[in-house]
Parts: sequence; structure tokens; C-alpha cells
Amino acid sequence: MIQEFFSYLHHPDQLVVWAGYFGMAVIVFSETGLLAGFFLPGDSLLVTAGLVASQGSLDIFRLNLLLMAAAIAGDSTGYCIGYQIGPRLFKREDSFFFRKSHVERTHRFFEKYGGKTIILARFVPIVRTFAPTVAGVGKMDYKKFLSFNAAGAALWVLGMTSIGYFLGRRVPNIGKNIHIVVAVVIVISFLPVFLEIYKAKKK
Repeated sequence: MIQEFFSYLHHPDQLVVWAGYFGMAVIVFSETGLLAGFFLPGDSLLVTAGLVASQGSLDIFRLNLLLMAAAIAGDSTGYCIGYQIGPRLFKREDSFFFRKSHVERTHRFFEKYGGKTIILARFVPIVRTFAPTVAGVGKMDYKKFLSFNAAGAALWVLGMTSIGYFLGRRVPNIGKNIHIVVAVVIVISFLPVFLEIYKAKKK
């Protein structure tokens, strides 16, 4: 099953069909709630899920409800991890699933945007994985965090799946060119990361 999962990572359309509702919820939860989930295909998966739903294979209403719940639960879990681990997180050694630089980059993102980071981070790969944990480390008020968390989850999930659903309904034979759609989504979603890296190097 693990081998199958990794073989589908580069083919989001096949991954959506293989994973189903429950599997996609687990992926969304893992990307936002577990520090090791930064490599998972969040944006491209959601857009593809919306595209697949437009073809009748999934119910878009049920899909959105389930994935929003998974995203909220994921961020809340990340917050709890940060709250419990605290500053020790910044002292951890690098490993295959953990990079201290990711946490430090997210911390800078927080310093720049404050609480809104929880919403904005949803649309930035890597940062969305570590943002709730950094919020926990900083002991951000949980009620405030939860409001940003819910708003971000709704905007992210509904926004991404709606793009896929709209394309699937409006563009003829889009299913045959899904790899192009996914490639465009991946490039656009990583633009903020590249800009941050460029700015950091320039400084």
C-alpha cells in the first residue's frame, strides 16, 4: 500500500481515485498536521479532486465538507505539537522528514504577517505544514488560532476544488490534459516559496 501511494504521488488524478474520500482526508490532515507531511501534494490534489468530482466520480459537497474538516483537524494537531514541544522544535537536527530551515522560514513568515499567516499559509507549500506548529510554539491564543484555521481551511479547500470543478465542467476533454492543469497549479503554488528564497538570498 505504501509503495502504491508513493507511485501515485506524481499522478494526482490516479491518487484521488485510489485514495477515495477517506484517503484524501488522511493526506490533507497529514500535510497540515504532521511535520513529515510537507512533501504531500496539497494544492494539486485538491484541484484534481474537484476535476474528478466534475465528472461524477465524487460528490463535491461531501468532498468539500470532509476535506475542510480534515484541514481544520490537521492544523489543530500541528498547533498542539508546537504547544507541547515549544522551543525544542528549533533545536532539532535535520533529518529526511524534517528541515530546521522550513521552521525558520515559517517563523519569518509569521513575523511578517502575524495571525493572518494561518490563512495565507494554506496557499504556500511547506509553510502550511509548519505554520500551525509555529503558532503553537508562540502560544498563540487558541480561540483566535481556531478562527483563522477554519477560515483558511474553507478558503483553501473550496478555492482549490472549485477551480478543478469549474475546469472540468467548462473545458472539453480536460481530463485528457489533466497533467498540464496539475503542472500549472504546482508552479503557481510554489511561486511564493521561490520569491521568499530569492528575497532571502538577495539580503
